[in-house]
Amino acid sequence: MLRFMATPSKIDVARTMGGLYVCIQCNLSKYIFTTMQSIDLNLLVALDALLTDRSVTKAAERLNLSPPAISRTLGRIRHVFKDPILVRAGRNMAPTPRAEEIREDVHRVVELARALMRQESDLDLVHLERVFTVRTSDALTLMLAPRLMALIRASAPGVQLRFAPEGEEDVEALRDGRIDIDVGVIGEMGPEVRLQALFRDHYVGVVRKGHPLAQGPVTPERFAACEHIAVSRRGRGYGPIDVQLEALGLSRAVVVITASVPEALMLAASSDLVASVPEGFANAIQQGLCVFPLPVQTDSITISQAWHPRFEADKAHKWLRACLRQVLAKD
Repeated sequence: MLRFMATPSKIDVARTMGGLYVCIQCNLSKYIFTTMQSIDLNLLVALDALLTDRSVTKAAERLNLSPPAISRTLGRIRHVFKDPILVRAGRNMAPTPRAEEIREDVHRVVELARALMRQESDLDLVHLERVFTVRTSDALTLMLAPRLMALIRASAPGVQLRFAPEGEEDVEALRDGRIDIDVGVIGEMGPEVRLQALFRDHYVGVVRKGHPLAQGPVTPERFAACEHIAVSRRGRGYGPIDVQLEALGLSRAVVVITASVPEALMLAASSDLVASVPEGFANAIQQGLCVFPLPVQTDSITISQAWHPRFEADKAHKWLRACLRQVLAKD
């Protein structure tokens, strides 16, 4: 007996189509998984050896197998690729156009598979090829780059360093690998970021040689009477030094504000202006300069390195962090 069903609603159709879609997706995933399971990577390893040596005998020696075993494998390879792959050419074998087409890709896949399956080994610095990006200030770059590069080049000549300028110290750049390590006075970046202090520093005064402050004791009064350079990425001329001077009933005249410590030191070296910078930076760029203790008390600063935890166990990354500690750590 025939039964006439009511026309299904759009919801019923959607449910039906949704079920069909899920079914198709499940079947497709199962097909892909089954197909991947059927791939024998040993065939690619043998193919890589055959295309490299162009000889069954030599490929067998390379893979520590017998020539008959390699011959049988070549037969399977020909069946999979539906191509002769290698044909007899005198005493040797010549690759077909199809073999030439896939040769480099096969080699890359085999090398990648070996790298993925290889047990963790010691870091091979001699053969390490990698580009590391360190985000830091221009002053710290001048301070650490020569010694860091000398240390790295001595043990890992294939490593390249790229110094990125300071900006917004965002976690995203560390997370996605655009920045490997942040070095500097690092503020709050959240629990996601690893932070390690490298050294503490304090501020000193810097003037050109022959400047009046280069001779005799530098009192707060003499210091405040000079014209000054302020270093601030945010363009601020008022800071902790001014707070301390005001507590003594003094004030100073800040006539230049720069975001760069090297610029401040260059200005101090060629004028009567006084710069106040971290001691480590002043000592790194000392030519034509006189460094003296500030006549007021200021808080010290901490120079740290920061990285994302996804690089925590990366051996090359750990080595770079150790290099930075060695170069920047103070006695």
